[in-house]
Amino acid sequence: MKMKSGITVSVVMVLFLLVELTVSLSSRTEWSALLELRSSMGIRGKEWPKKTDPCRNWTGVECRNDQVVGIKVAGLNRTHKGRLNPSFEVDALANFTLLESFNASGFMLNGSIPEWFGEKLGALKELDLRSCSISGVIPGSLGGMRSLKKLFLSRNNLTSRVPSGLGLLSNLSILDLSRNLLSGSVPESFSKLGNITRLDLSNNYLSGSIPPELGTLSNLQNLNLSNNSFTSSLPSQLGNLSKLVELDLSMNSLSGPLPGSLLSMPKLLIFDVSENSLTDPLPKLSGLNVSSGGIFNLSNNLFYGPVNGFMNKIKTIDLSSNYLEGDVQGDGGSLSDVALARNCLQMISNQRNLEECRMFYVQRNLTFASGGHESKKNKRLIFILAGIFGGFGFIVLLVLVLILVLKQCHKSKNLEIERGTTNGGPVTEGESPIPKDPVFVTAVGESFTFEQILHMTGNFDEANLIKHGHSGDFFWGVLDNGATVVVKRVDLSLFKRESYMVELGLLSKVSHARLVPILGHCMDNEKDKCIVYKYMLNGDLATSLHKVHDSDGKLQSMDWITRLKIATGVAEGLAYLHDCSPPLVHRDIRASSILLDDKFEVRLGSLSEVIAQGDLHQNAVSRVFSKPMSSNQGNSGKSSVTWAYDVYCFGKILLELVTGNIDISKSDDATTKDWLEHTLCYITIFDKERLTKIVDPTLIVDEDLLEEVWAMAIVAKSCLNPKPSKRPPMRHVLKALENPLKIVREESFSSAKLRTTSSNRSWSTAFFGSWRHSSSDSGATITHTNREGSSGNKQTGRVGSHGSGGNDHSSSNKRSSNEVFPEPLGMQDVESGEAK
Repeated sequence: MKMKSGITVSVVMVLFLLVELTVSLSSRTEWSALLELRSSMGIRGKEWPKKTDPCRNWTGVECRNDQVVGIKVAGLNRTHKGRLNPSFEVDALANFTLLESFNASGFMLNGSIPEWFGEKLGALKELDLRSCSISGVIPGSLGGMRSLKKLFLSRNNLTSRVPSGLGLLSNLSILDLSRNLLSGSVPESFSKLGNITRLDLSNNYLSGSIPPELGTLSNLQNLNLSNNSFTSSLPSQLGNLSKLVELDLSMNSLSGPLPGSLLSMPKLLIFDVSENSLTDPLPKLSGLNVSSGGIFNLSNNLFYGPVNGFMNKIKTIDLSSNYLEGDVQGDGGSLSDVALARNCLQMISNQRNLEECRMFYVQRNLTFASGGHESKKNKRLIFILAGIFGGFGFIVLLVLVLILVLKQCHKSKNLEIERGTTNGGPVTEGESPIPKDPVFVTAVGESFTFEQILHMTGNFDEANLIKHGHSGDFFWGVLDNGATVVVKRVDLSLFKRESYMVELGLLSKVSHARLVPILGHCMDNEKDKCIVYKYMLNGDLATSLHKVHDSDGKLQSMDWITRLKIATGVAEGLAYLHDCSPPLVHRDIRASSILLDDKFEVRLGSLSEVIAQGDLHQNAVSRVFSKPMSSNQGNSGKSSVTWAYDVYCFGKILLELVTGNIDISKSDDATTKDWLEHTLCYITIFDKERLTKIVDPTLIVDEDLLEEVWAMAIVAKSCLNPKPSKRPPMRHVLKALENPLKIVREESFSSAKLRTTSSNRSWSTAFFGSWRHSSSDSGATITHTNREGSSGNKQTGRVGSHGSGGNDHSSSNKRSSNEVFPEPLGMQDVESGEAK
């Protein structure tokens, strides 16, 4: 036994001596710190092998005089555990007293920047934490890093205000805080950044006025404050920035005049103040003092008055969507490089309406010089149009009379059909709406009296309240036989009458195992109407995905098999609704509307929002069964609703199941859209490993299960295509979820065959091909929704902003992926662009 112990000690001593001989670090503390950093960040052994010299053999480690001066983990491979739990655990960095550079760009580090960074990394000259999924606030202690020259914190989820302590970084040359969630004003202390050459605060939520003190930053070459909420007027002091090459102040709420000093900076190449509310006469453009090939964008403001010439040296100038008037007079500039649409100019096409221009000038007590000339032309035009329309007036009148007659006949026919309608099965196309009186509800479960309902719920006791829904309040209830039920109380003084009529009307016409079972109803109370549902033992998906276990109080997450089962169940229910005639749109697919019974079988709830596709104007009861609008209406908008909206919402449900983030489906605010945009960057048919950066860390998955998770994520991205016409029908999505491995494995094993023979098409092509070819769109562009919730140009600059790029792929690879990847070509193009 003693001999074995002696051998063990000898082996340990030999290994220790080997390590001593191979490590050239002069500090044992730094060697231990590197090993600790290797473990906490989950860096693979092949990148940082233990038995080799870190200064010579470790990727990204830079030494000087046998001491670590630089660490770059960007692009390094991580262990499986490190990918699933990417936390900000870098305490070991505090041991590197001479560290000058730390680069973790694109390396997931969930968490916040520790406060000690600015206290113990005093020698740091470059800190790069771009696209690391960092959250929380920027520590004010970073102002203590007086040697810092470059600070990159862009494309994260940093919140709160910009700390004024950053203004103490007198040696700083580059400060990039763009594409975060920062708010508040720009600190006045930034005027002390005398050596800064690039300042980027774009794509945040900064407000207030632009500090005039920024005009004192004499070395500044690039200033980007775009896509924020800055107000007030432009400070003329910015014209003192004689070295400025690029100035971007677009997409804010700036007002007032445009200072002429901003147009006379000698080295200015790019100047963008578009998408603001700048007003007053446009300064003389003939006085622009710009370098050769300058690009100026003054569009979408309120500039008025004449256009005062252009210069030859300007490459492009955009003056569109203003209120400029008169004749365009240039001094040699090319009008082909000038955008003048949506103004009040003469002899130029695509201008504003004359009345709109006149009203703009009248409201400001200004003279509209173009009015007289245009009025004569308009009078001649009016005479011509009057003659044309007068000749066709009689024909138009006859057509209108004919339409009214046909419409009346159609109403009479529908009335006859309605009288013969029964309550059996889905309504076929052309069948009339159900009666407005709720006589049909007798076919939906048992009829309860209001006294019975009060007895069930304990007079609607607050202790029995489950939640306040958007169509009524939900209470626990107990039947006489002891069975637990759920009762929805619709207070007609608070909710619309249609909310309960739609549910009962729907279930009197259609029947499916994936719809929530209704046990009965109560209609005999004038004020309160009630619906009694079967009790779902496992509640809804929102409360069951992560649930606290009663026995030990620990958080328990749903396993992957159950998640896949739930996704398939929801897809079955939606596919059934969409295949009805006319197609029915659920409109309220979210985690809280997906109910789960004792075996985690799915029952779709929140049926009060169901309508027939494309119909928003008819009575809430009749619209569920009315004749659908034209099938060509593929885009969901204010006047139509299609199945594509349900598919989009279902895509968010799939992402909830993959990532464990249960808050995605319940809102469409800017934060959710930013999260979606950031997450979709990690879903690609070309690289399964990227998915591990977003997968739910509580999921325990092996290689085969990870492929199923990968497949579901690909289907989710297809459902979230920004173009409704390019989202897959629900029946195709259901097929994909029933055979998830075929999505990802065919790409690996048969892509070469698929490119050479059209007869051996892939599984995905068989299911998704018909939908792809039916779309007339050849491409898609992801557009961000702005803070008010309407799609527009405000946030287009944020496309693909989060996450680092992937691998570059040849065009042949793209063609192959089109055959197996369940997305339209438009989405493929976007993904390929992100991967480059």
